Amino acid sequence: MSAGLQAASSSREDFAALLEESFREHEITEGSVVKGRVVAIEKDVAVIDIGAKTEGRVALKEFTGPGRDQPIAVGDEVEVYVDRIENALGEAVISRDKARREESWVKLEKAFENNERVSGTIFNQVKGGYTVDLDGAVAFLPRSQVDIRPVRDVTPLMGTPQPFQILKMDRRRGNIVVSRRTVLEESRAEQRSELVANLEEGQVIDGVVKNITEYGAFVDLGGIDGLLHVTDMAWRRVNHPSEVVNIGQTVKVKIIKINHETHRISLGIKQLLADPWEGIAARYPVDAKLKGRVTNITDYGAFVELEPGIEGLIHVSEMSWTKKNVHPGKIVSTSQEVEVQILEVDPVKRRISLGLKQTLQNPWEAFSEKHPPGTEVEGEVKNKTEFGLFIGLEGDVDGMVHLSDLDWNRPGEQVIDEFKKGDVVRAQVLDVDVEKERISLGIKQLAGDPFADAGDGIRKNQVVTCEVLEVKDSGIEVKIVDSDLQAFIRRADLARERNDQRPERFAAGEKVDARVTQFDRKARRVQLSIKALEMAEEKEAIAQFGSADSGASLGDILGAALKARQGDKK
Repeated sequence: MSAGLQAASSSREDFAALLEESFREHEITEGSVVKGRVVAIEKDVAVIDIGAKTEGRVALKEFTGPGRDQPIAVGDEVEVYVDRIENALGEAVISRDKARREESWVKLEKAFENNERVSGTIFNQVKGGYTVDLDGAVAFLPRSQVDIRPVRDVTPLMGTPQPFQILKMDRRRGNIVVSRRTVLEESRAEQRSELVANLEEGQVIDGVVKNITEYGAFVDLGGIDGLLHVTDMAWRRVNHPSEVVNIGQTVKVKIIKINHETHRISLGIKQLLADPWEGIAARYPVDAKLKGRVTNITDYGAFVELEPGIEGLIHVSEMSWTKKNVHPGKIVSTSQEVEVQILEVDPVKRRISLGLKQTLQNPWEAFSEKHPPGTEVEGEVKNKTEFGLFIGLEGDVDGMVHLSDLDWNRPGEQVIDEFKKGDVVRAQVLDVDVEKERISLGIKQLAGDPFADAGDGIRKNQVVTCEVLEVKDSGIEVKIVDSDLQAFIRRADLARERNDQRPERFAAGEKVDARVTQFDRKARRVQLSIKALEMAEEKEAIAQFGSADSGASLGDILGAALKARQGDKK
């Protein structure tokens, strides 16, 4: 082959290689982003050449939008997304929005992985929040993530580029969730750190009251808020912070505590004033009486202001001598001026215990002075219990009649049923214990003591005549004639012979003789026995009319003794 032919063949191969390389460089695939050049602008569309003798049309509105106001011109190079290489008109179907979205997704995923902020523009409101344009990609901004505090109107924020933090991304579903609040909180935290670093505990600064709550007020210290708690507003009791400060008011406060981790600052106003508790014990000695004003009433007592910043507590137990289970609000009222007595002062715990009842005379002392033991009183039955009666007495005090002091002879459990609540009864004062606040009364004492009335008329071994009151299986209840003494003769003491020891041999109202076997005035006890009387009579008869071995029968001896006794009575 000649040299000319070889050169021509080499030239054709080089051209073919260049052409193939050119095709590879301009190879267009559907679903990809390619660069194109604006070759014409017709009405509302731009004609873009994407290479390989392929053109497509893109609506001009895809080149505008939030933050993209720069118009395009012929000759501008732009990136577009290829949907289809050729449609029915022989043109490529391309999109600037999709190209921008694809480009943005790549950038956003990288920012999300690196936890970086992104720039975006709020452009529309949807259910539950707003839509944000992140340079082509559309993200959702929940309403709760707009600002640190709830925002009613976001109009001023719309259309303005702002930083956002990506909270969530799902490429497959095309979902992006962003937050503006997170960015603001981080910025605020940085500012707070700088401000807190310049503050010190004990420092006195000026602040503006920003908000008032039930428990205190928030004070703006120049970009950071501090809490002025209601207990640190004044030494006196403050029911509500609005009594001391108002919103917008400039106040001088002292920094009490700074928590550098949470950036919480505690403030105080009262710390700038003199502590009224200094020297408190000297100003309010124990047992001193003075006047104060009731400031607060609780279930356990009432607080009384003695001077500005100094309050004492009247415990419910120290409010009344007699009203034990009454709410303090029924004894005193708020703002009432009362006289109190100092019971205890504790400067360390800043507590003063007060007494209200101590300023009044003890009603038990007054009753004791007016009604010494032995005095007769009258009162209404207030209550009945298993151990006695409670009687309402003069001075709003109660006295108690024990079961054992209701009747001399009958058991108290039986006698108490004769009384009912509301009955007016008379009783005798037996004892008054002022310290224990107890008054002992007796009802049976009004009728006199049958043992005392018996005097020396009854003695041991004396034979007495008794009237049968009641017959029981275990014996008989009797009353000694011509006295108020009652006794119980047991079954074993009813007769000498066992066969005659039957209570049914006796009847109520019948009179029988018996021998006094025991009479204990101190123990208030008298014991009788018919058996002892029979045995004594037998012994006497044997002594007078014969002995056991005289040959006379016991019947003869007793018969003779009875005849002699009847003769003596005649």
